[in-house]
Amino acid sequence: MLKNYFIEITKKAIDVAINENALGETKENTIELVCDAPKNKEFGDFAINISALARTAKMAPPLIAQAIVKYIQPQNFTINIVAGFINFKLEKEFLNNIVVDILNKKQDYLKTNVGNGEKVNIEYVSANPTGPFHIGHGRWAALGSALANIMKYCGYDVFQEFYINDAGNQINKLGKSLEVRVRQLQGENIELEEDMYPGEYLIDCAKRYIEQKSTMSYADFAKADMLRLQKELLEKFGTHFDLFFSELSLYENKEVESCMETLKKSGKIYEKDGATWFRSSDYEDDQDRVLIKTDGKNTYLTADIAYHKNKLDRGFERLINIWGADHHGYIPRMKAAIDALGYDSTKLEVLLGQLVNLIQDGEQQRMGKRKKMVTLDDLIEEVGVDATRFWMLMRSSDTTIDFDIDLAKSQSDKNPVFYVQYAHARACSILRKAVEKRIDIDNKTELEPYFTQNEIDDFYNNADIITLFNGLSDESYEATKSLILKLEEGKSLLANAVKYRAPYMICKYLTELANSFHHFYNFTRVLSDDKKDSLMKLSLVNCFRIIMATMLGLIGVNAVEKM
Repeated sequence: MLKNYFIEITKKAIDVAINENALGETKENTIELVCDAPKNKEFGDFAINISALARTAKMAPPLIAQAIVKYIQPQNFTINIVAGFINFKLEKEFLNNIVVDILNKKQDYLKTNVGNGEKVNIEYVSANPTGPFHIGHGRWAALGSALANIMKYCGYDVFQEFYINDAGNQINKLGKSLEVRVRQLQGENIELEEDMYPGEYLIDCAKRYIEQKSTMSYADFAKADMLRLQKELLEKFGTHFDLFFSELSLYENKEVESCMETLKKSGKIYEKDGATWFRSSDYEDDQDRVLIKTDGKNTYLTADIAYHKNKLDRGFERLINIWGADHHGYIPRMKAAIDALGYDSTKLEVLLGQLVNLIQDGEQQRMGKRKKMVTLDDLIEEVGVDATRFWMLMRSSDTTIDFDIDLAKSQSDKNPVFYVQYAHARACSILRKAVEKRIDIDNKTELEPYFTQNEIDDFYNNADIITLFNGLSDESYEATKSLILKLEEGKSLLANAVKYRAPYMICKYLTELANSFHHFYNFTRVLSDDKKDSLMKLSLVNCFRIIMATMLGLIGVNAVEKM
C-alpha cells in the first residue's frame, strides 16, 4: 500500500518538524494528507500536498515542504518539491522489491487481516421458494458471494446465509397452484384462480409430482422442488451458502413467541385498534409498526425480528443484509427492534441494491413482456456465468445496472469481462510458450524450449530484476513501471473494497490492470535468446497472472488460461 506508506512517513516527518519548531506557529498536525500521482510524471510517482499547513505555520508552502523533507530519509526513492507538493520518485530497487514480494507470497500477496477474525453473517438472495430467481436475485447472489470472498480473504470469519421465506400464505397459495396444474395434467378441466401463481414452471413441477408418485402435500412438494432448483442454480452460479435458514423453524421452535414476550416485558409493544404494535418510533423509525394484525396473523416484520435475534444469539458480531432498494424503509424498524431487544443495532449493516435493466439490440427490454431472459437461469444460459457475475458486479450496489446482453456475449475489447479474461489468457500463453518446443520458421526445424520449468522456478525463487530496467526505452520503462505499480495498488484497492463493501471496485481495478498489461506487452518482447532478460520479464508476467487470478477468484469469475 504505497500511498499509505508515503502518507505515514510524511505524517511522522511533520510531527518531528513540529516538535523541532521547524513549522512556524504550527503546534499540531490537523491536516488530512492525500497521496496521488502527480499530474506531471517527471515530478515523480506519488505526490502529497502539504499547502494546508500554511494556515497555521504562517509560512509559504515550498518552505513548509522543505522543512518536512529534512526529516524523511529516502529508502530506494528520491524526493523533490514543487510548490506545496512533496513528490516521491521510486528507484529501481523499490520496483524490484514489489516483484520479489509478489513472487514469494503468490496468491497471499494482497492479503491483510483487517477483519481480525470478526464473526460476520452475510444474508442475501433469500427469495421466496415460490418460483425461479429473477434477474435481481442474480445481482444479490453475485454481490453477496463476492463480498463474502473478499472479507474472508481479509481476515473476517464469514458465514453465508439464505433466509427461506417458507411461512405464511404464499406457501399455501403455491400448494393450491400446484394442485391445479397436477389435475390439469391428469385431464381435468380446471383453471387457476386469480390469486394463484400462473407461471409455467409449475407445470414442470406438476410433472415431477406425478412421475414420482409423491405422497407429500402439494405445498410441501412444491416448496421442496422450488428450493431444490434454487440451490442447483446457486451452485451453478458459484454461490455457496453455509445455511439455508427456514422462517417456519422460528415458529416451530417458539422463537417468534419468545421474541414477542421479550418485547412485551420491555414495554415496547402495545395494543391498538385490535392489533399489536411495536414502538419503533421510540428509536429512529418515523412511526410505530404492526406486529400482529387484527385477524391475528403476524406481519413479515414479526418473524424477521425473531430471525435477527437468532443470528445475534448465535454469536455473530456483525450482520450484513443485502436487500432490494424497495426495502429502504425497513432498515430503521429493524434497527429499532434490535435495540429494543437489548442488542446493539450498529451491528446491522444493510446494503441496498438497485434494479438491473436488460439491454438488447440497443433497447431496454421490458422483462415482464419477454419470453426469454425473464429468469436468472435464462440469462446465465445466454451469456454464461462469468459474464453474468462480472456485469452484475461492475457497478456500485446503489446504482442501476444496464446489462447489455449483446456486449456481454461479444469477444471484444469493449466487453470488460472478455478484456480482462483475455489479458490473463495472454499471460498464460506467454508462460506456456517459454517451456514449449518451438519452430524455426526459416529452417522449418524444431527448436528446444527457451527454458525448462525448473529454470523458471529457480529464477522466481531468487528473483532480481533490477538490471531489467537498464536497457529499456523510455516508453518501455514507463509501461513496465506502470504495470508494477498497478499490481501493488491491488493491496489498497482490496482494503477499500472490504471497507466500503464494494466488490465493484475490483472489477474496475481488473480492467485497469488488464490495460496496464496490454500496454506493457505492446512495448515489450518477453521471450528472446537473451535468457536473463527473458527470465526477468517472465517474472513480471507471472506476477500479473498471480494478481489477476487472485482478484478474479475473489469475485467468482474464472481466470481462463486459453481463449
